[in-house]
Amino acid sequence: MKLISWNVNGIRSVYTKGFPEWFAKESPDILCLQETKASFEQFPVELCANSDYAISHSSAEKKGYSGVATFSRQKLLDTKLLEKPCFDSEGRVLIHELADFFLLNCYFPNGQRDHKRVPFKLEFCDDVLEKMTELRRKKPVIITGDFNTAHTEIDLANPKTNKKTTGFLPHERAWMDKFVSSGFVDVFRHRNPQATGAYTWWSNFAGARARNIGWRIDYFFVTSDLLPRVKDARILPEITGSDHCPVVLELS
Repeated sequence: MKLISWNVNGIRSVYTKGFPEWFAKESPDILCLQETKASFEQFPVELCANSDYAISHSSAEKKGYSGVATFSRQKLLDTKLLEKPCFDSEGRVLIHELADFFLLNCYFPNGQRDHKRVPFKLEFCDDVLEKMTELRRKKPVIITGDFNTAHTEIDLANPKTNKKTTGFLPHERAWMDKFVSSGFVDVFRHRNPQATGAYTWWSNFAGARARNIGWRIDYFFVTSDLLPRVKDARILPEITGSDHCPVVLELS
């Protein structure tokens, strides 16, 4: 089973930049998208006409903002939101139940340059952790998406100059520590403990992507009971069309 997650920074925009060809070539069993920036009625018609996939979505009330969508060839037994209006109104979470596990497709809030939304972000983080702790009592859990936080210094190119930047603040990273200590495993880092230069997001300024001045903020985490099924976890930095790139998890 191949799962792919990608913050597309606008599904209508990425669709014109080679997305259909890439989607057909990769042919994932499940594709999780974040920051779709569209209501379902605004999704490209050709994309929605793909009968191979069931499509779930949660769009923000604010137009052109946030939003998540999941395309699945695997049977989904159930799909729910986080069931907290302040987050669901921004289209931030889809919770899917499959036969063998739960899958959360999440777009974590950005704390903003002035840190104004950091408390909102951390509240979201705690609610997601609470939900995952509840779900894992029933079956294994996978969570993927844009966490908007680089966990450790190895996860961004310039850690020293970003210690006061949201996405690398001490209390944001402390939540990541808490998340991991609760039993959730960062699959890419688990398999590549010393890998440097492995990023999933780059600023659009100053040629950051060409110089690989980036951050790893897009993840797959799994409960430890799923680790024996992990075949591969990788990043696809060569795939363009968004300021993020896709991340892949393959399970046996």
